[in-house]
Amino acid sequence: MTTLTKTGRALLLAAASSLALSAAAGADTIRFWTTEEQPERLARQEAMAADFTAETGIEVEVIPVTESDLGTRATAAFAAGDLPDVIYHTLQYALPWAEAGILDTDAASDVIDALGADTFAPGALEMAATADGYASVPVDGWTQMIVYRADLFAENGLEPPNSYANVLAAIEALHNPPEMYGFVAATKVDENFMSQVLEHVFLANGVSPVDADGVAELDVDATTEVLEFYRAIAEASPEGELYWQQSRELYFAGRAAMIIWSPFILDELAGLRDSAPPTINDDPTTRDLAAATGIVTNFSGPSNPDGAAWGDVRYFGITADADTDAAMQFVEYSMNEGYTATLAIAPEGKFPVRRGNGDNPNAFTEAWAELEVGVDRRAPLGELYAQEMIDEIVGGLDVAQRWGVAEGQLALASRIINSQVINRLVREYIDGERDAAATVALMNEELAAIE
Repeated sequence: MTTLTKTGRALLLAAASSLALSAAAGADTIRFWTTEEQPERLARQEAMAADFTAETGIEVEVIPVTESDLGTRATAAFAAGDLPDVIYHTLQYALPWAEAGILDTDAASDVIDALGADTFAPGALEMAATADGYASVPVDGWTQMIVYRADLFAENGLEPPNSYANVLAAIEALHNPPEMYGFVAATKVDENFMSQVLEHVFLANGVSPVDADGVAELDVDATTEVLEFYRAIAEASPEGELYWQQSRELYFAGRAAMIIWSPFILDELAGLRDSAPPTINDDPTTRDLAAATGIVTNFSGPSNPDGAAWGDVRYFGITADADTDAAMQFVEYSMNEGYTATLAIAPEGKFPVRRGNGDNPNAFTEAWAELEVGVDRRAPLGELYAQEMIDEIVGGLDVAQRWGVAEGQLALASRIINSQVINRLVREYIDGERDAAATVALMNEELAAIE
């Protein structure tokens, strides 16, 4: 046995002490991956992280990651045992990453419990629900909207377009091309915009191509209702390959009664962005169109009276490799004291999924409405739009849905969407290539081949 000298023992003790200090220092720094990598948004996140550090002493390294690279980078980091502490991620990763062991679901669930599950939008929580809790903590989201000319609806005694029937009634009353189109439907098959719009329309009538066992056979009657409705709104649209660009241009020119769009249109609609001005009159900064506009987030079909909202939600995932306590503190701070700053990164597309706190159940909704939006000019949403419209915008997240989430088949649903099978067959039906029954049968056949 070798006997250590006094000097040797001292060196070992010094080395151990140095290692302990290094570990302690490491525990005081966490890494945060974010897909909000635009310079202005990154600067806002770094400022918020600095505020957190000032309050807690925990340093945060904010690391931008391109959204399209997030999945492969997370998988590689997990294999190497080198995941960051917290990842800001899209809905598509929540449950798969939880199942793979990338996420610490206990930590996320504890954060939600500490903040109060009842302070979150139910739809945002349900999308990330696991058997024992939650995969990740909902941060923000947005819901797709039917944007419509509320002034024309009021003048003609029309109900808001919150159902297939009300949309069709409005088309009957307002469609007068080329001066006014009743709708501008998405018809460009290879555009993701058409996929999003169609999923919203299918969800509204309670139709999904997946169930808990995988690909589900589409109900003929309910899917026929979807097809007939979509053909009606397409027939009330201009001819051609239509996607987000034409729908926005026509609505901004005052030549469309209804479109389906994301909330990222809200600042442009109010004349705050020079690259996409309203052209309804001679003033590119006009707020007249915004004042004449209403929105619907949740709408229904005849086979689904409760309807649905199409939602996109983002989450904070606490990883399996995290310094758990520090990561939890950061997420709690970002969703509480720092939540208004979190939403301020891009408020027009970051609706508050946490409405308020114990002191004020609407604290964050109210704060969000006062955040400024816009590019070339800025103004708070609460100044641009009436309170009932703000309530509708935020309320969509209470019932937000997506194919495959409730069924645990989000990955399969994503493959179905990306295949563009539904886009193509709906377009062929609109163009008269086959009737509804034959279209539903072909959809079932082609979807069944997707693995």
